Amino acid sequence: MTALKERTGGQILVDQLKIHGVDTAFGVPGESYLAVLDALHDVNSIKFVICRQEGGAAMMAEAYGKMTGKPGICMVTRGPGATNASSGVHVGFQDSTPMILFIGQVGLDAIEREAFQEIDYRRMYGQMAKWVAQIDDAARIPEYLSRAFHTATSGRPGPVVLALPEDMLTATATVADAEPYRASEPHPGPEAMAEIRAMLAKAKRPFVILGGSIWDEDACAAIKTFAAQNKLPIGTSFRRADRFDNRHPCYAGDVGIGPNPKLAERVKAADLLIVVGARLGEMTTGGYTLFDIPTPSQTMVHVHPDPEELGRVYRPALAVNAGVKAFVAALARLEPVDSSAWAGAADQAHADYLAYTKPVKCPGDVQMAEIISWLDETLPDDTIYTNGAGNFATWLHRFHRYRKLGTELAPTSGSMGYGLPAAVAAKIRYPSRNVICVAGDGDIQMTLQELGTAQQAGAAPIVIVVNNGMYGTIRMHQEREYPERVSGTDLINPDFAAIGRAYGGIGETVTKTEEFKPAFERARASGKLAVIELRLHPEALTIRASLSDIRNQAKAKR
Repeated sequence: MTALKERTGGQILVDQLKIHGVDTAFGVPGESYLAVLDALHDVNSIKFVICRQEGGAAMMAEAYGKMTGKPGICMVTRGPGATNASSGVHVGFQDSTPMILFIGQVGLDAIEREAFQEIDYRRMYGQMAKWVAQIDDAARIPEYLSRAFHTATSGRPGPVVLALPEDMLTATATVADAEPYRASEPHPGPEAMAEIRAMLAKAKRPFVILGGSIWDEDACAAIKTFAAQNKLPIGTSFRRADRFDNRHPCYAGDVGIGPNPKLAERVKAADLLIVVGARLGEMTTGGYTLFDIPTPSQTMVHVHPDPEELGRVYRPALAVNAGVKAFVAALARLEPVDSSAWAGAADQAHADYLAYTKPVKCPGDVQMAEIISWLDETLPDDTIYTNGAGNFATWLHRFHRYRKLGTELAPTSGSMGYGLPAAVAAKIRYPSRNVICVAGDGDIQMTLQELGTAQQAGAAPIVIVVNNGMYGTIRMHQEREYPERVSGTDLINPDFAAIGRAYGGIGETVTKTEEFKPAFERARASGKLAVIELRLHPEALTIRASLSDIRNQAKAKR
């Protein structure tokens, strides 16, 4: 504990952020936490990124947490500010990302009167965060923040929400600072590791699925070692493809939405399934169809840092409460087993993956698979790709090969609007790296105003807008269920390239595949924020089927 000091609540809070290693905070200012903003004025070690809307700010903080493994920090005002921020907090919860949301609150003398913009955040955020609290006494700020950082990073990481009454932040208190937080990680026991090796030695068709958060380079190297020594096919869970080099001869593909049919069959046919870090939610289990509930037909080893996730849906043969980093380090130390029983399985799985990811044609003059493949071949391995939600993202996930950890920023929660804020956060964190946001026309308009944040912060991602004039994913479902009855899914869009120029960046419009390369190279050479609009044919609704194909198939079933 440090010496006692008399300070305002705002000063105490900012001092704790410094102690816990915070270097960046994202937010939208509000009168409810002016004392915090004032305390930040004289702090050079914390960059406050001024955002345009609280949802975008929270998504930036979430992306920061994904990239660093440290809690992303977001600050918003009460009422409308807090409700807007909830979209980013939901991403953080479903994606198991450490983050802390600070909300300015009405004064203590007005609590429970439904004062102007008052909400009880403990009730509002109760199912969306790991811990929600209100700090009523400035002297307890060090205690609350220490707990917040430890809670956000322990077990299954996730969001913490702290409400800050306005008068508490201006009150003074004499209190000592806390010590910097230290993230804890559960380790697997030797008995569990011995049992896993014994299971693997008896297996005929083993398969490994990697997922979850809080990986590091050492963990990625360790799982590569284990895979290579035992010649195991390796898959990744939904939107966690950067956990394993997709070029590695053991890589089988991502077990996500609409996976490679051969991969899905391989997972179903496995007799031993080792799941490391993934929650085994709806997306990774093919809508809970790849494994039987409650007891899978495959012998399942489920490894997760939160004991509450073990046995939540599936009863594993062996449940291991361990962090990813600790577990894969122990895994790599196991003596390799005789892999002759599944000889060639990894090679065949990788060959299936390569065949599945060869570019395919889509209707129209803009060929998305060719564009993604060109980016894949052209840009360096550490390029960061971001996206939100929509059919457009399937081209990126299928035809791009992730090579390094931290190069995929995508919401497993399926949140629209995530890609642009994530790209801004990534470019702020890693200004020298290429950052590419791939967004849909409906998707990007959820957070389009954060182009202003990028420009003000000096961040220059390249934003590729895939414009087909509709909410494409919803149209896909609509045509399947109600063919030819288009309702609520058409979009009349602005000139996205012109918007890029209006924000002081580069704007390019691409109507043919061959126009993309020079447009991208001009954008990249400029060093500026860039928006490249791809005019995609409306028939190019999915990778597998055109709009008319989906409509005609649905009509034929009636």
